[in-house]
Amino acid sequence: MNYLNQISEATSFIRSQYTGEVSIAIILGTGLGHLGDQITVEKEIDYADIPNFPLSTVESHSGKLIFGELSGKKVMAMKGRFHYYEGYSMQEVTFPVRVMKKLGIKTLLVSNASGGLNPDQEVGDVMLIRDHIDLFPESPLRGKHYEEFGPRFPDMSDAYSSELHAVARGFAKANNFRVHTGIYAGVQGPNLETPAEYKYLRGIGADAVGMSTVPEVIVARQMGIEVFGISAITDLGVEGKIKRITLEEVLAAASIAEPMMAAIIKELVRVIK
Repeated sequence: MNYLNQISEATSFIRSQYTGEVSIAIILGTGLGHLGDQITVEKEIDYADIPNFPLSTVESHSGKLIFGELSGKKVMAMKGRFHYYEGYSMQEVTFPVRVMKKLGIKTLLVSNASGGLNPDQEVGDVMLIRDHIDLFPESPLRGKHYEEFGPRFPDMSDAYSSELHAVARGFAKANNFRVHTGIYAGVQGPNLETPAEYKYLRGIGADAVGMSTVPEVIVARQMGIEVFGISAITDLGVEGKIKRITLEEVLAAASIAEPMMAAIIKELVRVIK
């Protein structure tokens, strides 16, 4: 079965389980799954039940697709995403975003946990992503091109919506949230960076580094989906502040940032037309 047919089969199955119209999707990253608990759930689907869908292998990702209501709007949310380091191809990593487009998604709100590179950041802070640097070893657009996906060479000069970014910044300021704006570097992982690599990433302009998000954003933008990105700063790659980090510590730091991230995402859902 070719890729287009796989997408259609997954989309058809999801539509058989949930018939509501939805135009906003949320990807809940590491440690941020509790945001999904604030959605008034109408339907929950295990990834394992969706034809051709990958499965989450990271313990902090529950692997469920949720449909319901948030801030008075119908939304779908992924509790758990897929990573290149898990052994999936870029086509598999971004498969859910292709399905989102077929389901009618127009806006994608994507969250992640990341390592802070900016000296102004502290563990538990939030960063609004205004741009990214793609350091993955391959593009999710590599290979056969399907006209249905959009342009072969999509422009990425506006990868992250400046309008949604401005709304989020204004809301954060009005609520006295400790929020930064910056550039996210996407790397393969799963190992964390060496001090020299942190220094390199900072030197090329990155404010945070993580192992996700960039592939999904590239695919979303190719298909004309508007994107907003937000990071929880869960550890620091700043000289003098680098220390050994465990998954438990990452999750604990993400839990500090989650209430702010949840409030921002709920506000964005409220104002999206």
